[in-house]
Amino acid sequence: MKMHFCIPVSQQRPDALGGRYTLYSVYLDGLLFCRVRYSQLHRWDEQLRRVFGNCLPPFPPKYYLAMTTSMANERRDQLEHYLQNVTVDPNMLRSEVFVDFLKRVQLDTFSIAAKKAALDIFLPDERSIEVEILTSDTAERVLEVVSHKIGLCRELLGYFGLFLIQFCKEGKLSVMKKLADFELPYVSLQSSELEDCKVGLRKWYMDPSLDSMLMDCRAAVNLIYLQAIQDIQRRWAKPTPAQRQKLEALQVEDKQAEFLELAREVRHYGYVQLDPCTCDYPEPGCGAVLSVGNNEISCCVTLPDSRTQQVVFQLSRVKCWQVTFLGTLLDMDGPQRTLNQNLELRFQYSEDSRWQWFVLYTKQAFLLSSCLKKMISEKMVKLAVENPEMQKDCSSFLPRTSKMKAAEGDCDWGTTEEEGL
Repeated sequence: MKMHFCIPVSQQRPDALGGRYTLYSVYLDGLLFCRVRYSQLHRWDEQLRRVFGNCLPPFPPKYYLAMTTSMANERRDQLEHYLQNVTVDPNMLRSEVFVDFLKRVQLDTFSIAAKKAALDIFLPDERSIEVEILTSDTAERVLEVVSHKIGLCRELLGYFGLFLIQFCKEGKLSVMKKLADFELPYVSLQSSELEDCKVGLRKWYMDPSLDSMLMDCRAAVNLIYLQAIQDIQRRWAKPTPAQRQKLEALQVEDKQAEFLELAREVRHYGYVQLDPCTCDYPEPGCGAVLSVGNNEISCCVTLPDSRTQQVVFQLSRVKCWQVTFLGTLLDMDGPQRTLNQNLELRFQYSEDSRWQWFVLYTKQAFLLSSCLKKMISEKMVKLAVENPEMQKDCSSFLPRTSKMKAAEGDCDWGTTEEEGL
């Protein structure tokens, strides 16, 4: 599925010959990923076409005359769509020409040299381990280094991921984003404007039944066991008093397998919980706490009269969704590196045999969208296993790209519109 790439703004810069060129600010999941010129992207596209041929999406054409403002905006939209569409093919994402270019522009944007470095990786129990890496190592490579150090079976790496996690006041933490395989964790951490941000290791699947795939690896079991304990302690997972008593007894005896078997019966076990936000249901301005997992979005909504209401949206009834940023980016030459303010995720949902739009206003909209896409991909895999003919039809679930609009500095755009099941 498509990555959450967007280019909300561009800047005019003087070149060495007295002319001017355009520098595009490319964001991934709401955080500044790199700044790059059209000519760099054009050469990259030519390299990709030598490897993959004409299966690539169309690249914006060159202009040999001065561009008008509308032409410049159209090119930015086209480049944005190109970056989104080129990431659909998983073979492209793993190719050397794809990864090497993105590594280079990440390092160049933030003036970070490729060198040896130490990086702390936080485990689910908030202990950290230090790994020796290169600043140019991708998240996929860093995950391999971490797995080797803790004894995690290599074939199980796909069930885990590296995340940017923000540690807030009073011991609270927020999962901000999952790092893409081609991202450089060292660079993302150094360049992020998020305060008290760290790189953390967490499981990356939304279907609790997938725990069974990890039970033969001691390191994997220990990781999901520690995360389950943390989620219960933070009240992200919500056991009944009877379940809590049994879980505490199993924890004292360190019976990890039995603990996890019971934990899978706990409400919201394995869900990703988002920070408190607002929504427009059942009326505008309601507070909400979102938990997403196991093919649903669970909302604890606080009504204006302070009453609470539990609302559950089933993924099977979600037709599509869209992340939108509503705001103004002012000084793009300054430290502005995040779009995680004024974000909304709106989704179309079937209720009472009619389609309705629901809006969630949350700075973790991109993370929520990633979770929805992950649940869809897991559902597709499960259906394909149950019915091999489904493998031929998987392309029908690919996300659609919505029209995006952005003026220089003033933005009102949606990143991608995704298809539900």
